[in-house]
Amino acid sequence: MIIIDDILISDEIVKEEFICHLEKCKGGCCVDGDAGAPLAKNELKKVKEVYKLLVNELSAEAKAEIKRVGPYTQEDYFGYVTPAINGGICVYGYSDEMGVVKCLIEKAYNEGRTDFKKPISCHLFPIRETKNENYMALNYEPRETLCAPACSLGKKHGVKVYEFLKEPLIRKYGEAFYDVLDDIAKSGAV
Repeated sequence: MIIIDDILISDEIVKEEFICHLEKCKGGCCVDGDAGAPLAKNELKKVKEVYKLLVNELSAEAKAEIKRVGPYTQEDYFGYVTPAINGGICVYGYSDEMGVVKCLIEKAYNEGRTDFKKPISCHLFPIRETKNENYMALNYEPRETLCAPACSLGKKHGVKVYEFLKEPLIRKYGEAFYDVLDDIAKSGAV
């Protein structure tokens, strides 16, 4: 276990290897799960804003679900989440011409239409955050079957989980946090 500030980081984040392999998984993490994408409280306003921006790009099913529950909802176990259509695809998901599920929020960000890239929980996947009153824990939780191609691709190229997720780790925790994590990983102390 690695500890930086009050954040506990599982050793697997610096030991295991991972590179998303969208051609194989087809963006299944946007479809398969117990709820939509977890949202931080500071993301709720952004989700409302981006919903207004994307309303004309959403599928009919996504619009109907958002009309029913709103641009985000609250689950007993998961807290605030994006809505999901019939327990499946996130309402902000869409399939590209290759059948890969992608994020409309991220598409709008890449096109310069919003400064909100996507929910941080999505950006950090397969790292999952667990927070309690005393600390934050970061765990490596790839989906066993769905993420198997990503684990293989990471091994092939020798890319550690934390290296693959450098951008979202810096987005969430800052450059200094990432630099310390990188130093610990490269020191071989783990």
